[in-house]
Amino acid sequence: MLRCFSAILAFAALVPFAHAQENAASYPSRGIRLIVPLPAGGGVDTVARILAERLQQKWSQPVVVENRPGAGGNIGAEFVSRAAPDGYTLLVTAPGPLVVNSVLYKSLRYDPGKFEPVTIISNSPNVLAVPPSSPFKTARELLDYAKSNPGKLNYASQGIGSTSHLTTSWLQQVLKSELVHVPYGGTAPALNDLAAGHVDLMIADLGSVLPLAEGGNLRILAATTAKPVASIPNVPTLLSLGLEDFISETWFAIAAPEKTPADVAQRMSAAVREVVTSPDVRARMDAMSVSPLGSSPADMTKIVRDESTRWQKVARDGNVKID
Repeated sequence: MLRCFSAILAFAALVPFAHAQENAASYPSRGIRLIVPLPAGGGVDTVARILAERLQQKWSQPVVVENRPGAGGNIGAEFVSRAAPDGYTLLVTAPGPLVVNSVLYKSLRYDPGKFEPVTIISNSPNVLAVPPSSPFKTARELLDYAKSNPGKLNYASQGIGSTSHLTTSWLQQVLKSELVHVPYGGTAPALNDLAAGHVDLMIADLGSVLPLAEGGNLRILAATTAKPVASIPNVPTLLSLGLEDFISETWFAIAAPEKTPADVAQRMSAAVREVVTSPDVRARMDAMSVSPLGSSPADMTKIVRDESTRWQKVARDGNVKID
């Protein structure tokens, strides 16, 4: 009888493992929800909907995008962190919830370090832009003036703690000067006021800035990338102007709840890479000034770790906090 009881216990212990293996092998066998922790219509949302459309075609399973905005992405991130770790509820996000929100907010109801990495979908360069009426014709002129005249220039951002805010906070730290922060409730209203000359400068993603620049409503003075951007080859990088290590890009990633099987994460990662490197999707992303990546979970782990180190230091040194 003892032998029989031991066999039953051993079988019971194997059932969850076998179930997990079966799920990974057959994934996906039902609909998937992509949770975007930001409002509809932005870059993350657009990329998520492109993915949803193509993954649904690939797998013949429903793939829906669900927007759960609020608190700098924390509401959507918390929702995913509490979901079943089976790969059917995933977070599609910009860096904030995974990289820097733990420093910006007094407390979070989720642990950014507990998500399972899936893939970095894509990234987009950020650029420094000014109104067409700006007296600064080059980035060097603007940087020299800002350094010599603390508090005389103001800058727009998408909001407190956003990529544009943190990047410009970092710029102030490098220049050892002060710029006056004017936060907005998103990229569009900030760029509208920049174009109208109500603020002096803004650092934002190229996809949002380029259409306005091509229409003569903004001027791009510099890119915050390691190398010149192909679509704006004559625009210098801040790195080339002597701002050491000054690289800031906006990337979009997929993360899964803690304990999601590694095979499931790998399967989703491979599918995303296949989608974003297909010619038609690549063309759609190129039109948005977004570069497709489709990284492995391991590569995403390194990117998030490096970005966390960078941006948490920027936030602490700049005393950037959200009450």
